[in-house]
Amino acid sequence: MSDARISLDAAAVRTDAEPCVAVGEAFVVGLHDDVAVESAVVGAKAAALARAHRAGIATLPGVVLTTAFADAIDHGGSIAAHGAVPEAFERAGGADHPLVVRSSSTLEDTPESSMAGQFDSVIGINGLADFAASVQVVLDSRTRAGVGGPIAVLVQPLIEPALGGVLFGVDPVSGRSDRRVVSAVRGGPEPLVSGAINGSRYVVDPDGRVVDHDRNDGPDLSKVHLLQLVRLAERVAEEFGRPQDVEWAIAEDGQLWLLQSRPVTSEVRGIPQGRVYGPGPVAETFPEPLTELEDDLWVPPLREAVRVAVLLAGTATRRDVEASEVVVVLRGHVGIDLHLTGDLAPRRTLRSRMNPLPGLHRLRGAWRVGRLRAALPALAEHLLDRTDADLRAVPAMAELTDRQIIALLHRSRGVLRALHAHEILMGMLTDTGENKMTGSSVALRVLVEGRQDGLTDAEILERSPVVLALTPPRVAPRALLPADATAVSISPGHHEGTDNGILREALRLRVRWVQELTGRAAWELGTRLSAAGQLTDPELVRHLTLGHLEAIATKRAVVVPSLVQPHHHDFGAALPAWFQVSDTNHPIRVQCDSEVGGGTGAGGGIGRGRVTYDATNPPAGSVLVTTTLTPGLGPLLSELRGIVAETGSVLSHLAILAREAGVATVVGYAQAVDDLPEGTMVVVDGDTGRVTVDDGEPAA
Repeated sequence: MSDARISLDAAAVRTDAEPCVAVGEAFVVGLHDDVAVESAVVGAKAAALARAHRAGIATLPGVVLTTAFADAIDHGGSIAAHGAVPEAFERAGGADHPLVVRSSSTLEDTPESSMAGQFDSVIGINGLADFAASVQVVLDSRTRAGVGGPIAVLVQPLIEPALGGVLFGVDPVSGRSDRRVVSAVRGGPEPLVSGAINGSRYVVDPDGRVVDHDRNDGPDLSKVHLLQLVRLAERVAEEFGRPQDVEWAIAEDGQLWLLQSRPVTSEVRGIPQGRVYGPGPVAETFPEPLTELEDDLWVPPLREAVRVAVLLAGTATRRDVEASEVVVVLRGHVGIDLHLTGDLAPRRTLRSRMNPLPGLHRLRGAWRVGRLRAALPALAEHLLDRTDADLRAVPAMAELTDRQIIALLHRSRGVLRALHAHEILMGMLTDTGENKMTGSSVALRVLVEGRQDGLTDAEILERSPVVLALTPPRVAPRALLPADATAVSISPGHHEGTDNGILREALRLRVRWVQELTGRAAWELGTRLSAAGQLTDPELVRHLTLGHLEAIATKRAVVVPSLVQPHHHDFGAALPAWFQVSDTNHPIRVQCDSEVGGGTGAGGGIGRGRVTYDATNPPAGSVLVTTTLTPGLGPLLSELRGIVAETGSVLSHLAILAREAGVATVVGYAQAVDDLPEGTMVVVDGDTGRVTVDDGEPAA
């Protein structure tokens, strides 16, 4: 095709011809006419192009068979006999060059739904008869898509560019707003958007610098091209008020054309910054998302405990701690700073390696830590005795006044802080060994045996609160125990563990007991407020903060019941294994270095089976691949040959429990969910941490 045909301008299309009816009822509208910005008239796709043209962005000329035309055809009109059809063909220059016919529905290209590819397009139309048939194809595609609503037909000249592709003004996968993603092919973008080829892929920053590049089967783009596209992304985002999903084409003469612009429908998460967090180390403590009150009661004590513990242990400087949120809560999901927990090693610069001061600080701190290590077991035993005495001294909730319950909630945060700090320090500074019996394994046995003896769950909870190790903390009248539970058999020759390990388990269990106490106490206040007519449902207490609850209970504030209604929390997806918090308070996944094909062995020997992602009812003999380890997986161990987790610690309850059951377990395998497709036969080595794909016959 000649350069003149590629470098089209408005003169190539007769946008100045007289429409067949008044504009308000027009069947044909020029794409550059003022009325073309009305999506009710020309559909969303054409309206976006008209709006971009008015903003000075290079768009191809064209005409639109309006929604009024489609409505006329839907009411019995004939496309072949309708006067708007030859008019649109002539005004689009169909006698001089091939045309492209596309849908422009009022329901597509919206912020909520792009409906990409749901309607048909026809490319390379020659002749009026071919054009009429193509218009029919576009209108009929509504039936195939199962979508009604007004639709228009966009008609433009066909160009044969040198390059074409798709541009996202934000990373559509991560939601990073400081990234632009470009995919390119030779010629027009149609093979790319249809999925016929992959094209080359570029991830660039707002200045056009390449962050990542996969050439695949596409062309190389020059720095000039990438900068052009980045600037186009900025212009359309500014015009439409949000990042856009753009189809583009570059002609042989370098002219960049905007072919289509629609809102990016994926969530824009902002720019990641600061420390790297992850849910793994706290997945056992908070396996389920927290409501506002649960967050207020239980997260601050953990945050303060981590700060104290890492400073006392000398594993972090005060500057490190002050620069971190330590523990974050995003839409109810809890994550922790992975540098502070030791799950990610800090980067060592040349300057830091040559600086002698940190070494001197470590020498001075080693003496202090040594004394603490020696004293820690006795301190832990004393704390356990005090906690048990405090728990026994708490009266029945019905005997406490509202103010006493509020005081209980406040005091419990100090107790939790101490328990968390001692438990963390026990794990960091002492040899806890490999416990033969953990709180979770004992809890499973107690639950199974209690049910076999005919006890109700309420009776089991009353007699043996150890079973709380199987439940997540929650503001509720009482904990709900797992419906299905199987006792775990201990593997032969398993290590007995140490006294320090037993102390650490005891501290963990007391944390859960105090959480249960405060959860029931908060529910009691919710019940009283509901009975007094201040809350429409006791459940609503979970969505108050502790400050709000205290103000209401002490008569310093009142609730307007008509304004407080039951609601359901949209907690969203679980947190990524590794993420940074963005400037808009969203988690954005980051890549971390990890050995390909494995992570850290958590024991349990070697297991072989097919990968499953089903953490509710996995097939017998399968290998569960998951993002995190949680206590709720305990009852599933008898069905599994292995567990592979993207995060987690070899000291976690679930990892210990899996070792006891002889289930091969690997933690810290980055990208495990991506690397190991469901149904793949794998061998999990719990000793070396390797996970390999097995091409042999499946195990019987």
